Amino acid sequence: MSEQIFTDADQHDGIAPDMVDQTEAPASVAPEAGAVQPMNMIQALNSALHVKMAEDPNVLSFGEDAGYFGGVFRVTDQLQQKHGLTRSFDTPISECGLVAAAIGMGAYGLRPVVEIQFADYIYPAYDQIVSEAAKMRYRSGGQFTSPIVVRSPYGGGIFGGQTHSQSPEALFTHIAGLKVVIPSNPYDAKGLLTAAIEDDDPVVFFEPKRLYNGPFDGWHQKPVSPWKTQDLAQVPTGKYVEPIGKARVMREGNDVTILCYGTMVWVSLAGAEHAGVDAEVIDLRSLVPLDIETIEASVKKTGRCVIVHEAPKTSGYGGELSALVQERCFYHLEAPVTRVCGWDTPYPHAFEWEYFPGPERVATALKSVMTGGSR
Repeated sequence: MSEQIFTDADQHDGIAPDMVDQTEAPASVAPEAGAVQPMNMIQALNSALHVKMAEDPNVLSFGEDAGYFGGVFRVTDQLQQKHGLTRSFDTPISECGLVAAAIGMGAYGLRPVVEIQFADYIYPAYDQIVSEAAKMRYRSGGQFTSPIVVRSPYGGGIFGGQTHSQSPEALFTHIAGLKVVIPSNPYDAKGLLTAAIEDDDPVVFFEPKRLYNGPFDGWHQKPVSPWKTQDLAQVPTGKYVEPIGKARVMREGNDVTILCYGTMVWVSLAGAEHAGVDAEVIDLRSLVPLDIETIEASVKKTGRCVIVHEAPKTSGYGGELSALVQERCFYHLEAPVTRVCGWDTPYPHAFEWEYFPGPERVATALKSVMTGGSR
């Protein structure tokens, strides 16, 4: 059994009911003046947790192996050692139970950040997230909120097979009361996680595990470049907030709009280069709320739209994006909206790269819409 570590911080964690701050979450802020250093996504997320836990005693982090060990991907590394056993701790193997505990803590006034070890294991907690956390503000007439963050690594590209590679984001975008956030780089990862922690409503925060240690453009035969070579890996060590609900234009273009998020941002950039198409690549960053204004402006400019995500095509989030583009931009479209997605099958371990929507498939879709065709 791992040794339990009690720090000086543990002596100050006995928060009585009348000591809990019920005020609104801190306002979004720009980066603090100070040091900037290259970070991978693991380090950026870890930095966000450390900064918020140091700033606000109501913020705590817990999950399966997320305390003493620091999480299976080390995102919660050193939180327990620095902030104490009652602020960062391990839970039983019960996703339903740990999310239920977080909901109660949130109603009490705390701001828990819970880790689901893999997104594939989030389903036992689905009822708690959907029926309790998402409805808390509505059902109480605003008397209670659920300021919790449910963070989890998701997606494939690491040979995790059918039970460690799923992309369940669409299941949560359907639920009123939830926000769904997916960063694609270290800078956004820290800023968006900070914003999620400060939000008074529940946020499901999916982390593309294939991007943890470096951007991955889908060319699995090639070495992965380190994050330190990317501008978006230059991360302030202090606090800053990236607003939830605002997309980032990763590449400007005039011929076709690519809508994507997570790992598929880097795959889309590679696919556009491979196709030789002047594509505008938009990283959605948050699926709910959605920056529809940026999407609409881009599609009206380019007249074409390709949507890329890793989840299966049927009832995936790309279907919602396609409908929105058609509703708002129909008379500007010069070709049908096209989706490049995972296949409608469990993620196959032996055929990882046949399932994974790589740059070749993106390039094929781009060339098709440029000639007015569909796939």
